[in-house]
Amino acid sequence: MYQSDTEMLFPSRVTPSLKTLRGAAWKNLVEKVARQEEGEEDTLAFGLMMVRLNGCVTCQADSYKAMRGCTACAQQTICRFKEPDEALLQLFKQATKDVDEYLTNGTRVEATIGNG
Repeated sequence: MYQSDTEMLFPSRVTPSLKTLRGAAWKNLVEKVARQEEGEEDTLAFGLMMVRLNGCVTCQADSYKAMRGCTACAQQTICRFKEPDEALLQLFKQATKDVDEYLTNGTRVEATIGNG
């Protein structure tokens, strides 16, 4: 990777930087997830949601997004999300369900939106 802030998938260290970008409901979710240890179910679900929103699976090392870094990419994605915060909370809820399904039954989880 060319940028020291670029990783293969959404890094949980970026999560706290997203809390002031939307309304109170979003801020509460981000704060809740940021307080948890990495690897806990909510952090996994939040990461999956962000991978889906950011398009991390298709990000290439030489792409504009990768050259800007994960923090800038995630912040831009959340700022430009056109729907209300409730839609983000629903995406988180779906990601939580998907992570739970995977951890419980080993059910495959799609990392992109619309493939599930």
